[in-house]
Amino acid sequence: MTDLRRISLLAALVAGLLTILVPGASGQSAWDQKRYLDSRITGLHAQIAQAKEQEGVLTSEIEAASSRIGALEDKIAVLTDRLTKLEADLAARRRQLERLEELYEEQTAQLIRLRKQLAVAQARLEARLVELYQSAETDELGIILGVQTLGEMIEQIDYITEIGRQDRTIVDEVTQLKIETRVARQKTAATKKKVAQATAALAAKTAAERAARQTLLSQQASLDALRDGKQSLLGDVREDRKQAEENLAALEAASAALTGQLQGSASSSSSSGPSTVSSSGLIWPVSGVLTSGYGPRWGRMHTGIDIAAPTGTSVQAAAGGTVIIAGWMGGYGNLIVVDHGGGLATAYAHLSAIYAGGGAVSQGQSIGAVGSTGNSTGPHLHFEVRVNGSPVDPMGYL
Repeated sequence: MTDLRRISLLAALVAGLLTILVPGASGQSAWDQKRYLDSRITGLHAQIAQAKEQEGVLTSEIEAASSRIGALEDKIAVLTDRLTKLEADLAARRRQLERLEELYEEQTAQLIRLRKQLAVAQARLEARLVELYQSAETDELGIILGVQTLGEMIEQIDYITEIGRQDRTIVDEVTQLKIETRVARQKTAATKKKVAQATAALAAKTAAERAARQTLLSQQASLDALRDGKQSLLGDVREDRKQAEENLAALEAASAALTGQLQGSASSSSSSGPSTVSSSGLIWPVSGVLTSGYGPRWGRMHTGIDIAAPTGTSVQAAAGGTVIIAGWMGGYGNLIVVDHGGGLATAYAHLSAIYAGGGAVSQGQSIGAVGSTGNSTGPHLHFEVRVNGSPVDPMGYL
């Protein structure tokens, strides 16, 4: 809302209040209207003070939440870096484990092939040995008888011997390869087991770090939502306070204008205004201006209302009753308390003079004079209404 628009609305509100709150309007006297305005002004002051206090609390809470969010962000960043490294290491370990598994499978397949080859070679060697044993003499005699020269006979014998030696060599080589493959396979299995254990431990550590990071992220999200909610509430409180301040300015302007009207006609209305009996049966105890209402004030409870008036102004009994206290009482200064029966009592403080020291008084009777005794910053009447000894807002009875 622009300043020009606010000023225009404020002026319109003041004009509207002055139009409504004029003597005789809506059956209200000027004094009733003045008291109503002053009551509203007092209420708005309390509302604005409460809003400012709430703004301070919300601002502190928002700053605390932001600080915690900042700390969480630092922790999350550290965990993120650590988690990135762990995940990279875990991926490398898993690739290593996959290569070991592939190698183990290859070695297993090689061992199976060598076992088959060894079986074939051993079978062939055994068959060759049986055949040579069974036909050794016949073959040797046949060879001797069948050859033409000594050289041919030697060559035939060497050929048969070489075939046997080659078959034995093949068996030995296959056996050695089988042994080497089995040893390599065992080493691969042991290495694979160690890598698998290390991979599992690394995976567990990575999962724990990931869970810790997720917990921090959840806390951060909750704090973000909490801070956003408080910021939104702070905006609403500030807007409400601005509206209350605008309303207060309008009411104060209307009250000032009405005060001028009352002062201008004081000679004709001063006796009838405050003496008007309210619906509760009480009248205003003095003709003056309401300067402070009932409620919290300066960090403590203000248990009555303050009505400013010149020193010596007559103070009237708000209702008929019996004077039960008349004299000096601490911060109240000169004090009169009138018991009206039924648990209702009224108190009149800071008096410069006491006219009724005891006994019965009638409504409107002059019982004292305005002063500034006790804890007082200027001449005024501090007026209280008490029910069964407890203070209540006098505006509800006047």
